[in-house]
Amino acid sequence: MDQKRIVITGIGVVAPNGIGKEEFWANCRAGVSGIKPITLFDTSDYRCHHAGEISNFQPEKYLGPKGLRNLDRTTLLALVASKLALDDAKLAITDKNAHEIGVVLGSTMGSVHSISTFDIEGLREGPRYVNPALFPNTVINSPASQISIRFGIKGLNSTIGTGFTASLNAIEYAVDMLESGRIQAILVGGVEELCVETFNGFYQLGLLQSSRASSLESSTASVGTMMKTWLGEGAGMLLLENEERAISRGASGYGEIVGVSSIFEDLSAARLTITETAASSVIKQVLGLVNITAQDIERVYSSSGLTSADSSGDHEETRALAKIFGPILENLPRFSVKSLIGECFSTMGILELIAALDARTNKKNAATLLINTFSPIGLYASVVVRSHPLKSYVKECTSERKFAGFVSPRPFLE
Repeated sequence: MDQKRIVITGIGVVAPNGIGKEEFWANCRAGVSGIKPITLFDTSDYRCHHAGEISNFQPEKYLGPKGLRNLDRTTLLALVASKLALDDAKLAITDKNAHEIGVVLGSTMGSVHSISTFDIEGLREGPRYVNPALFPNTVINSPASQISIRFGIKGLNSTIGTGFTASLNAIEYAVDMLESGRIQAILVGGVEELCVETFNGFYQLGLLQSSRASSLESSTASVGTMMKTWLGEGAGMLLLENEERAISRGASGYGEIVGVSSIFEDLSAARLTITETAASSVIKQVLGLVNITAQDIERVYSSSGLTSADSSGDHEETRALAKIFGPILENLPRFSVKSLIGECFSTMGILELIAALDARTNKKNAATLLINTFSPIGLYASVVVRSHPLKSYVKECTSERKFAGFVSPRPFLE
């Protein structure tokens, strides 16, 4: 049975250095940082006063003023990113196609602030005096549910809460659903908000950079096997569709999800460190899954904070990449937006992927990209993306073998 090609037809992003793909891409290309003094809560008791905060966030500008009063920040970030992705894809959701569209969202800390606020009110005022309208925000799958409610989506709805790799795990799940035919189009991504509870957790673990650092330009500093960084927030959503459906409705696009894999390693979880063995294993796994070689990869994006200037031989990820790519690693472009937006936890993978799809960094020919998310709690995920405009890609790859107006799956692998 031919494997369906899964294409990306819509992008929505809300990040500390830009809202909307064009602003986000432009600021990433220019190196514009979203790290700034925190205004969402008081940091006077901490040594860290900066984070990747989305300043002057105005969800009503994108969603309208109605129905937002009782929604928390996590949900609003996810809704705006979803709205941007749907508008970008020019997908009209109707009663006819609503059951063919789904939502898969990666989020782990998303409900922590809502839970804390609701519980504190209940303890102080008593359970009879809490606002019941705020209770839905305490459930981790509330943002995904609100996306379906607001946009009239009636297909599958799932939330993935696997921590650092959640948004890439969400893509993995979404691709499975699309390839199995259970759904025809799906909004997939991740969201995390900046709140005092999450900030305090990272701070107490000693993972946050001190604001007394000499410069905000260098937002990561190696400390043993861990990395000190700024905390961030954001939401990124993609609209994924079967290529057949996308072409039939005249959609343009950005590329396709070629393959995605994830693993869990006990040793990493026990030591709270990234290991070369696991990192190289998940890359080998995804490359083997789609039957391509390391030489086919043209750029690497990493949410663990590596940049092309950071080629430290003793860093586990660098060693893992060297194990896979060998001598070509020296000339292989490597990127990360973490230094510009902070550690956005569950959202990092999807934000790196969106950064990788920047149309201005892609030439006319398709580019094969590797996006990695490796975490010190044993979670590893990698995705291979083929970036290209959908219509031009179809024109370039059209062969004698056609099916109902669309190209045979994965011709570039043949």
